[in-house]
Amino acid sequence: MYDIEKNTSVKSVSEAVRVLCADPAAVIIAGGSDVLIKIRSGKLAGCRLVSIREIPELHGIGLEDDETICIRPLSTFTEISENSIIRERIPVLAWAVDQVGGPQIRNIGTIGGNISNGVTSADSASTLCALNAEIEITGPAKNSDGTLKTDGSLSVRRVPILEYYVKAGKVCLEPGEICTGIRIYKKDYDGYCGYYFKYGKRNAMEIATLGCSVVAKINGTLLEDVRIAFGVAGPVPMRCPGTEKAIRGKNIDDNLFRILEKEILTEIHPRDSWRASKAFRLQLAKEMPVRSLKALVEISAAGLKAGSNAKVGLL
Repeated sequence: MYDIEKNTSVKSVSEAVRVLCADPAAVIIAGGSDVLIKIRSGKLAGCRLVSIREIPELHGIGLEDDETICIRPLSTFTEISENSIIRERIPVLAWAVDQVGGPQIRNIGTIGGNISNGVTSADSASTLCALNAEIEITGPAKNSDGTLKTDGSLSVRRVPILEYYVKAGKVCLEPGEICTGIRIYKKDYDGYCGYYFKYGKRNAMEIATLGCSVVAKINGTLLEDVRIAFGVAGPVPMRCPGTEKAIRGKNIDDNLFRILEKEILTEIHPRDSWRASKAFRLQLAKEMPVRSLKALVEISAAGLKAGSNAKVGLL
């Protein structure tokens, strides 16, 4: 049995915002793969749920006129990995979400829930960081003095995904707000290839010991642009801007790899845990982007896009 005081199912974004404003302590539930575990363990015992699963505008993946990719938050991992827009334009994301749990979890787990629970190990998060994703947030409209408008009108704001994460387990959603979209702009994926590298102790149903996503624009062996993102290298998913700057514009060779390994260690902050030691994670962090860049040279040479046909897996 699950200890739930109340479960309210809403049918629109405006209704969800209204219910959440009336009960700021209520917990949003969609797929439930995270929330139900917390309820069962007692962390959310007696909670009041607001189910957004039946809101139609929160489902689907689309391509806008300017070729911006818009992923709605209730898109499941399976829907993302099988979607033609994702597979053709940013298949690295299709690969990343295909590493989440097993088929049952991927069939119910949603990308909105994966990023909004605030955990650093979320498999989709590091790749979305490397793709410069922008998070669309909808909530109650406010007056100039900061008070809520009484007419039920809504306000939409967008934040870079790196600003979405506040601290471990917390994102920047304010009372009454929900994530309503994930946007990836053409300039951030066109001409780029990508590689997601997940390390775990087994090949299935494993939370990442460390996750690394590298998205790059490569001309031969020249690294024209690069974005390196990690999960479990700090309290929240993170980018490594100093490392990116240090290797951008250089040839991909042994000298670049030496620079990369040195700079990476100045930017990440992994911790000791029962799953792995800090020292082990630091060693992984040096090795994973090197292997990723080597793979991207081959992917780029083959004329493939971010992750196409790349045999990437767990070590």
